Amino acid sequence: MPKMKTKSSAKKRFKVTATGKVLAGQAGKRHGMIKRHKKFIRDARGLTTLSAPDAKIVKGYMPYDR
Repeated sequence: MPKMKTKSSAKKRFKVTATGKVLAGQAGKRHGMIKRHKKFIRDARGLTTLSAPDAKIVKGYMPYDR
């Protein structure tokens, strides 16, 4: 049986923790920072944990990172 392939776009965008949670970059930080509030920019630093329904979809793209 051949191995399943991981989606290349998923492995670049998401990271799976040791406990199985999926981490992703914050949304809304690509451009337009001048019009954003300072509080938004501070709160959107780093990575965020995806919700359970979204994490289930991403884990399907990364079959060996469970």
